[in-house]
Amino acid sequence: MLINDAFAQAASSTQAGADWLSLLPMFGILIIFYLLLIRPQAKRAKEQKQMVEALQRGDEVITNGGILGLITNVSENYVIIEISPTIEVTVLKSSVQTLLPKGTLKSIEPKGKTQKTKTAKTTAAPETKKADDANETSDDKDNEAEKNTEKK
Repeated sequence: MLINDAFAQAASSTQAGADWLSLLPMFGILIIFYLLLIRPQAKRAKEQKQMVEALQRGDEVITNGGILGLITNVSENYVIIEISPTIEVTVLKSSVQTLLPKGTLKSIEPKGKTQKTKTAKTTAAPETKKADDANETSDDKDNEAEKNTEKK
């Protein structure tokens, strides 16, 4: 029995050095994760936070929802963004994704949609004048119908 105990002690002393070597790949993986994933993500988060804190009136931005607009007012937690000349949207400061360079919104024009323009009325033959009058009355009826549906 004394021999078996001595054999067991000798085997355990060789295992102690192998434990540290088996942990070495684990430490290597942790260092690689830190360098490739954690540090760059923390850096991006810090830059995003600084950008959101530095927002001011007149900046052109893109929100997380994809809305492009011009900042008209900045408060502590909210930003009012003008997305067209008559439409303003209030969003959280944290939902601002990207700060655009000045003048970007002016260079972007919607393609495919054209504004309706009214044709200039000229005095012409009575036949065309009657047709124009008929078009005006139908346009007036359409406008009144739209106003009535908006009131409801």
